[in-house]
Amino acid sequence: MQNIQNRILNKEETLRKIKRIAFEIYEHNFEEKEIIIAGIYDTGYIFADILKQEVERISPIKVLLVKVQLNKGLPQQSNVELDCDPAKLKGKTVIVADDVLNTGRTLAYSLNPFLHTELKKLQVAVIIDRAFRLFPISADFVGYSLSTTVNEHVTVELENNERYGVYLN
Repeated sequence: MQNIQNRILNKEETLRKIKRIAFEIYEHNFEEKEIIIAGIYDTGYIFADILKQEVERISPIKVLLVKVQLNKGLPQQSNVELDCDPAKLKGKTVIVADDVLNTGRTLAYSLNPFLHTELKKLQVAVIIDRAFRLFPISADFVGYSLSTTVNEHVTVELENNERYGVYLN
């Protein structure tokens, strides 16, 4: 269980960051009729679902939600699976969403199916950017940039109402 003293963002602050990201997505994609938000399972997918609802609430853009699954512990040995036909992505703007961008490893490997499809545009959205890059990945939309030590761990909780928020341990 996360200690309240290690909370960096509470529920209201976290939702405010997500709403701001939704406005930025709309601002950068206002000409689109439909976009795809692909969330990396599990917390990244929950984030993507909240983001989808916010984008649709503030804009006329239709959003298709896609689940991206891979083994985060062994991403190079894992198949990256989408819960939709990759043909649906052709010619579309895709935003890959995850909760925390740290080394870039998970995001780098999760991009594989999108690189094999002719997309209009590929963007990345994260709630927290820790900036410990081992891979050349950056986010187009960031809720909060956080400087931490290598030994510290950031957890984003988007399901439990009592613990909803961002924690550092």
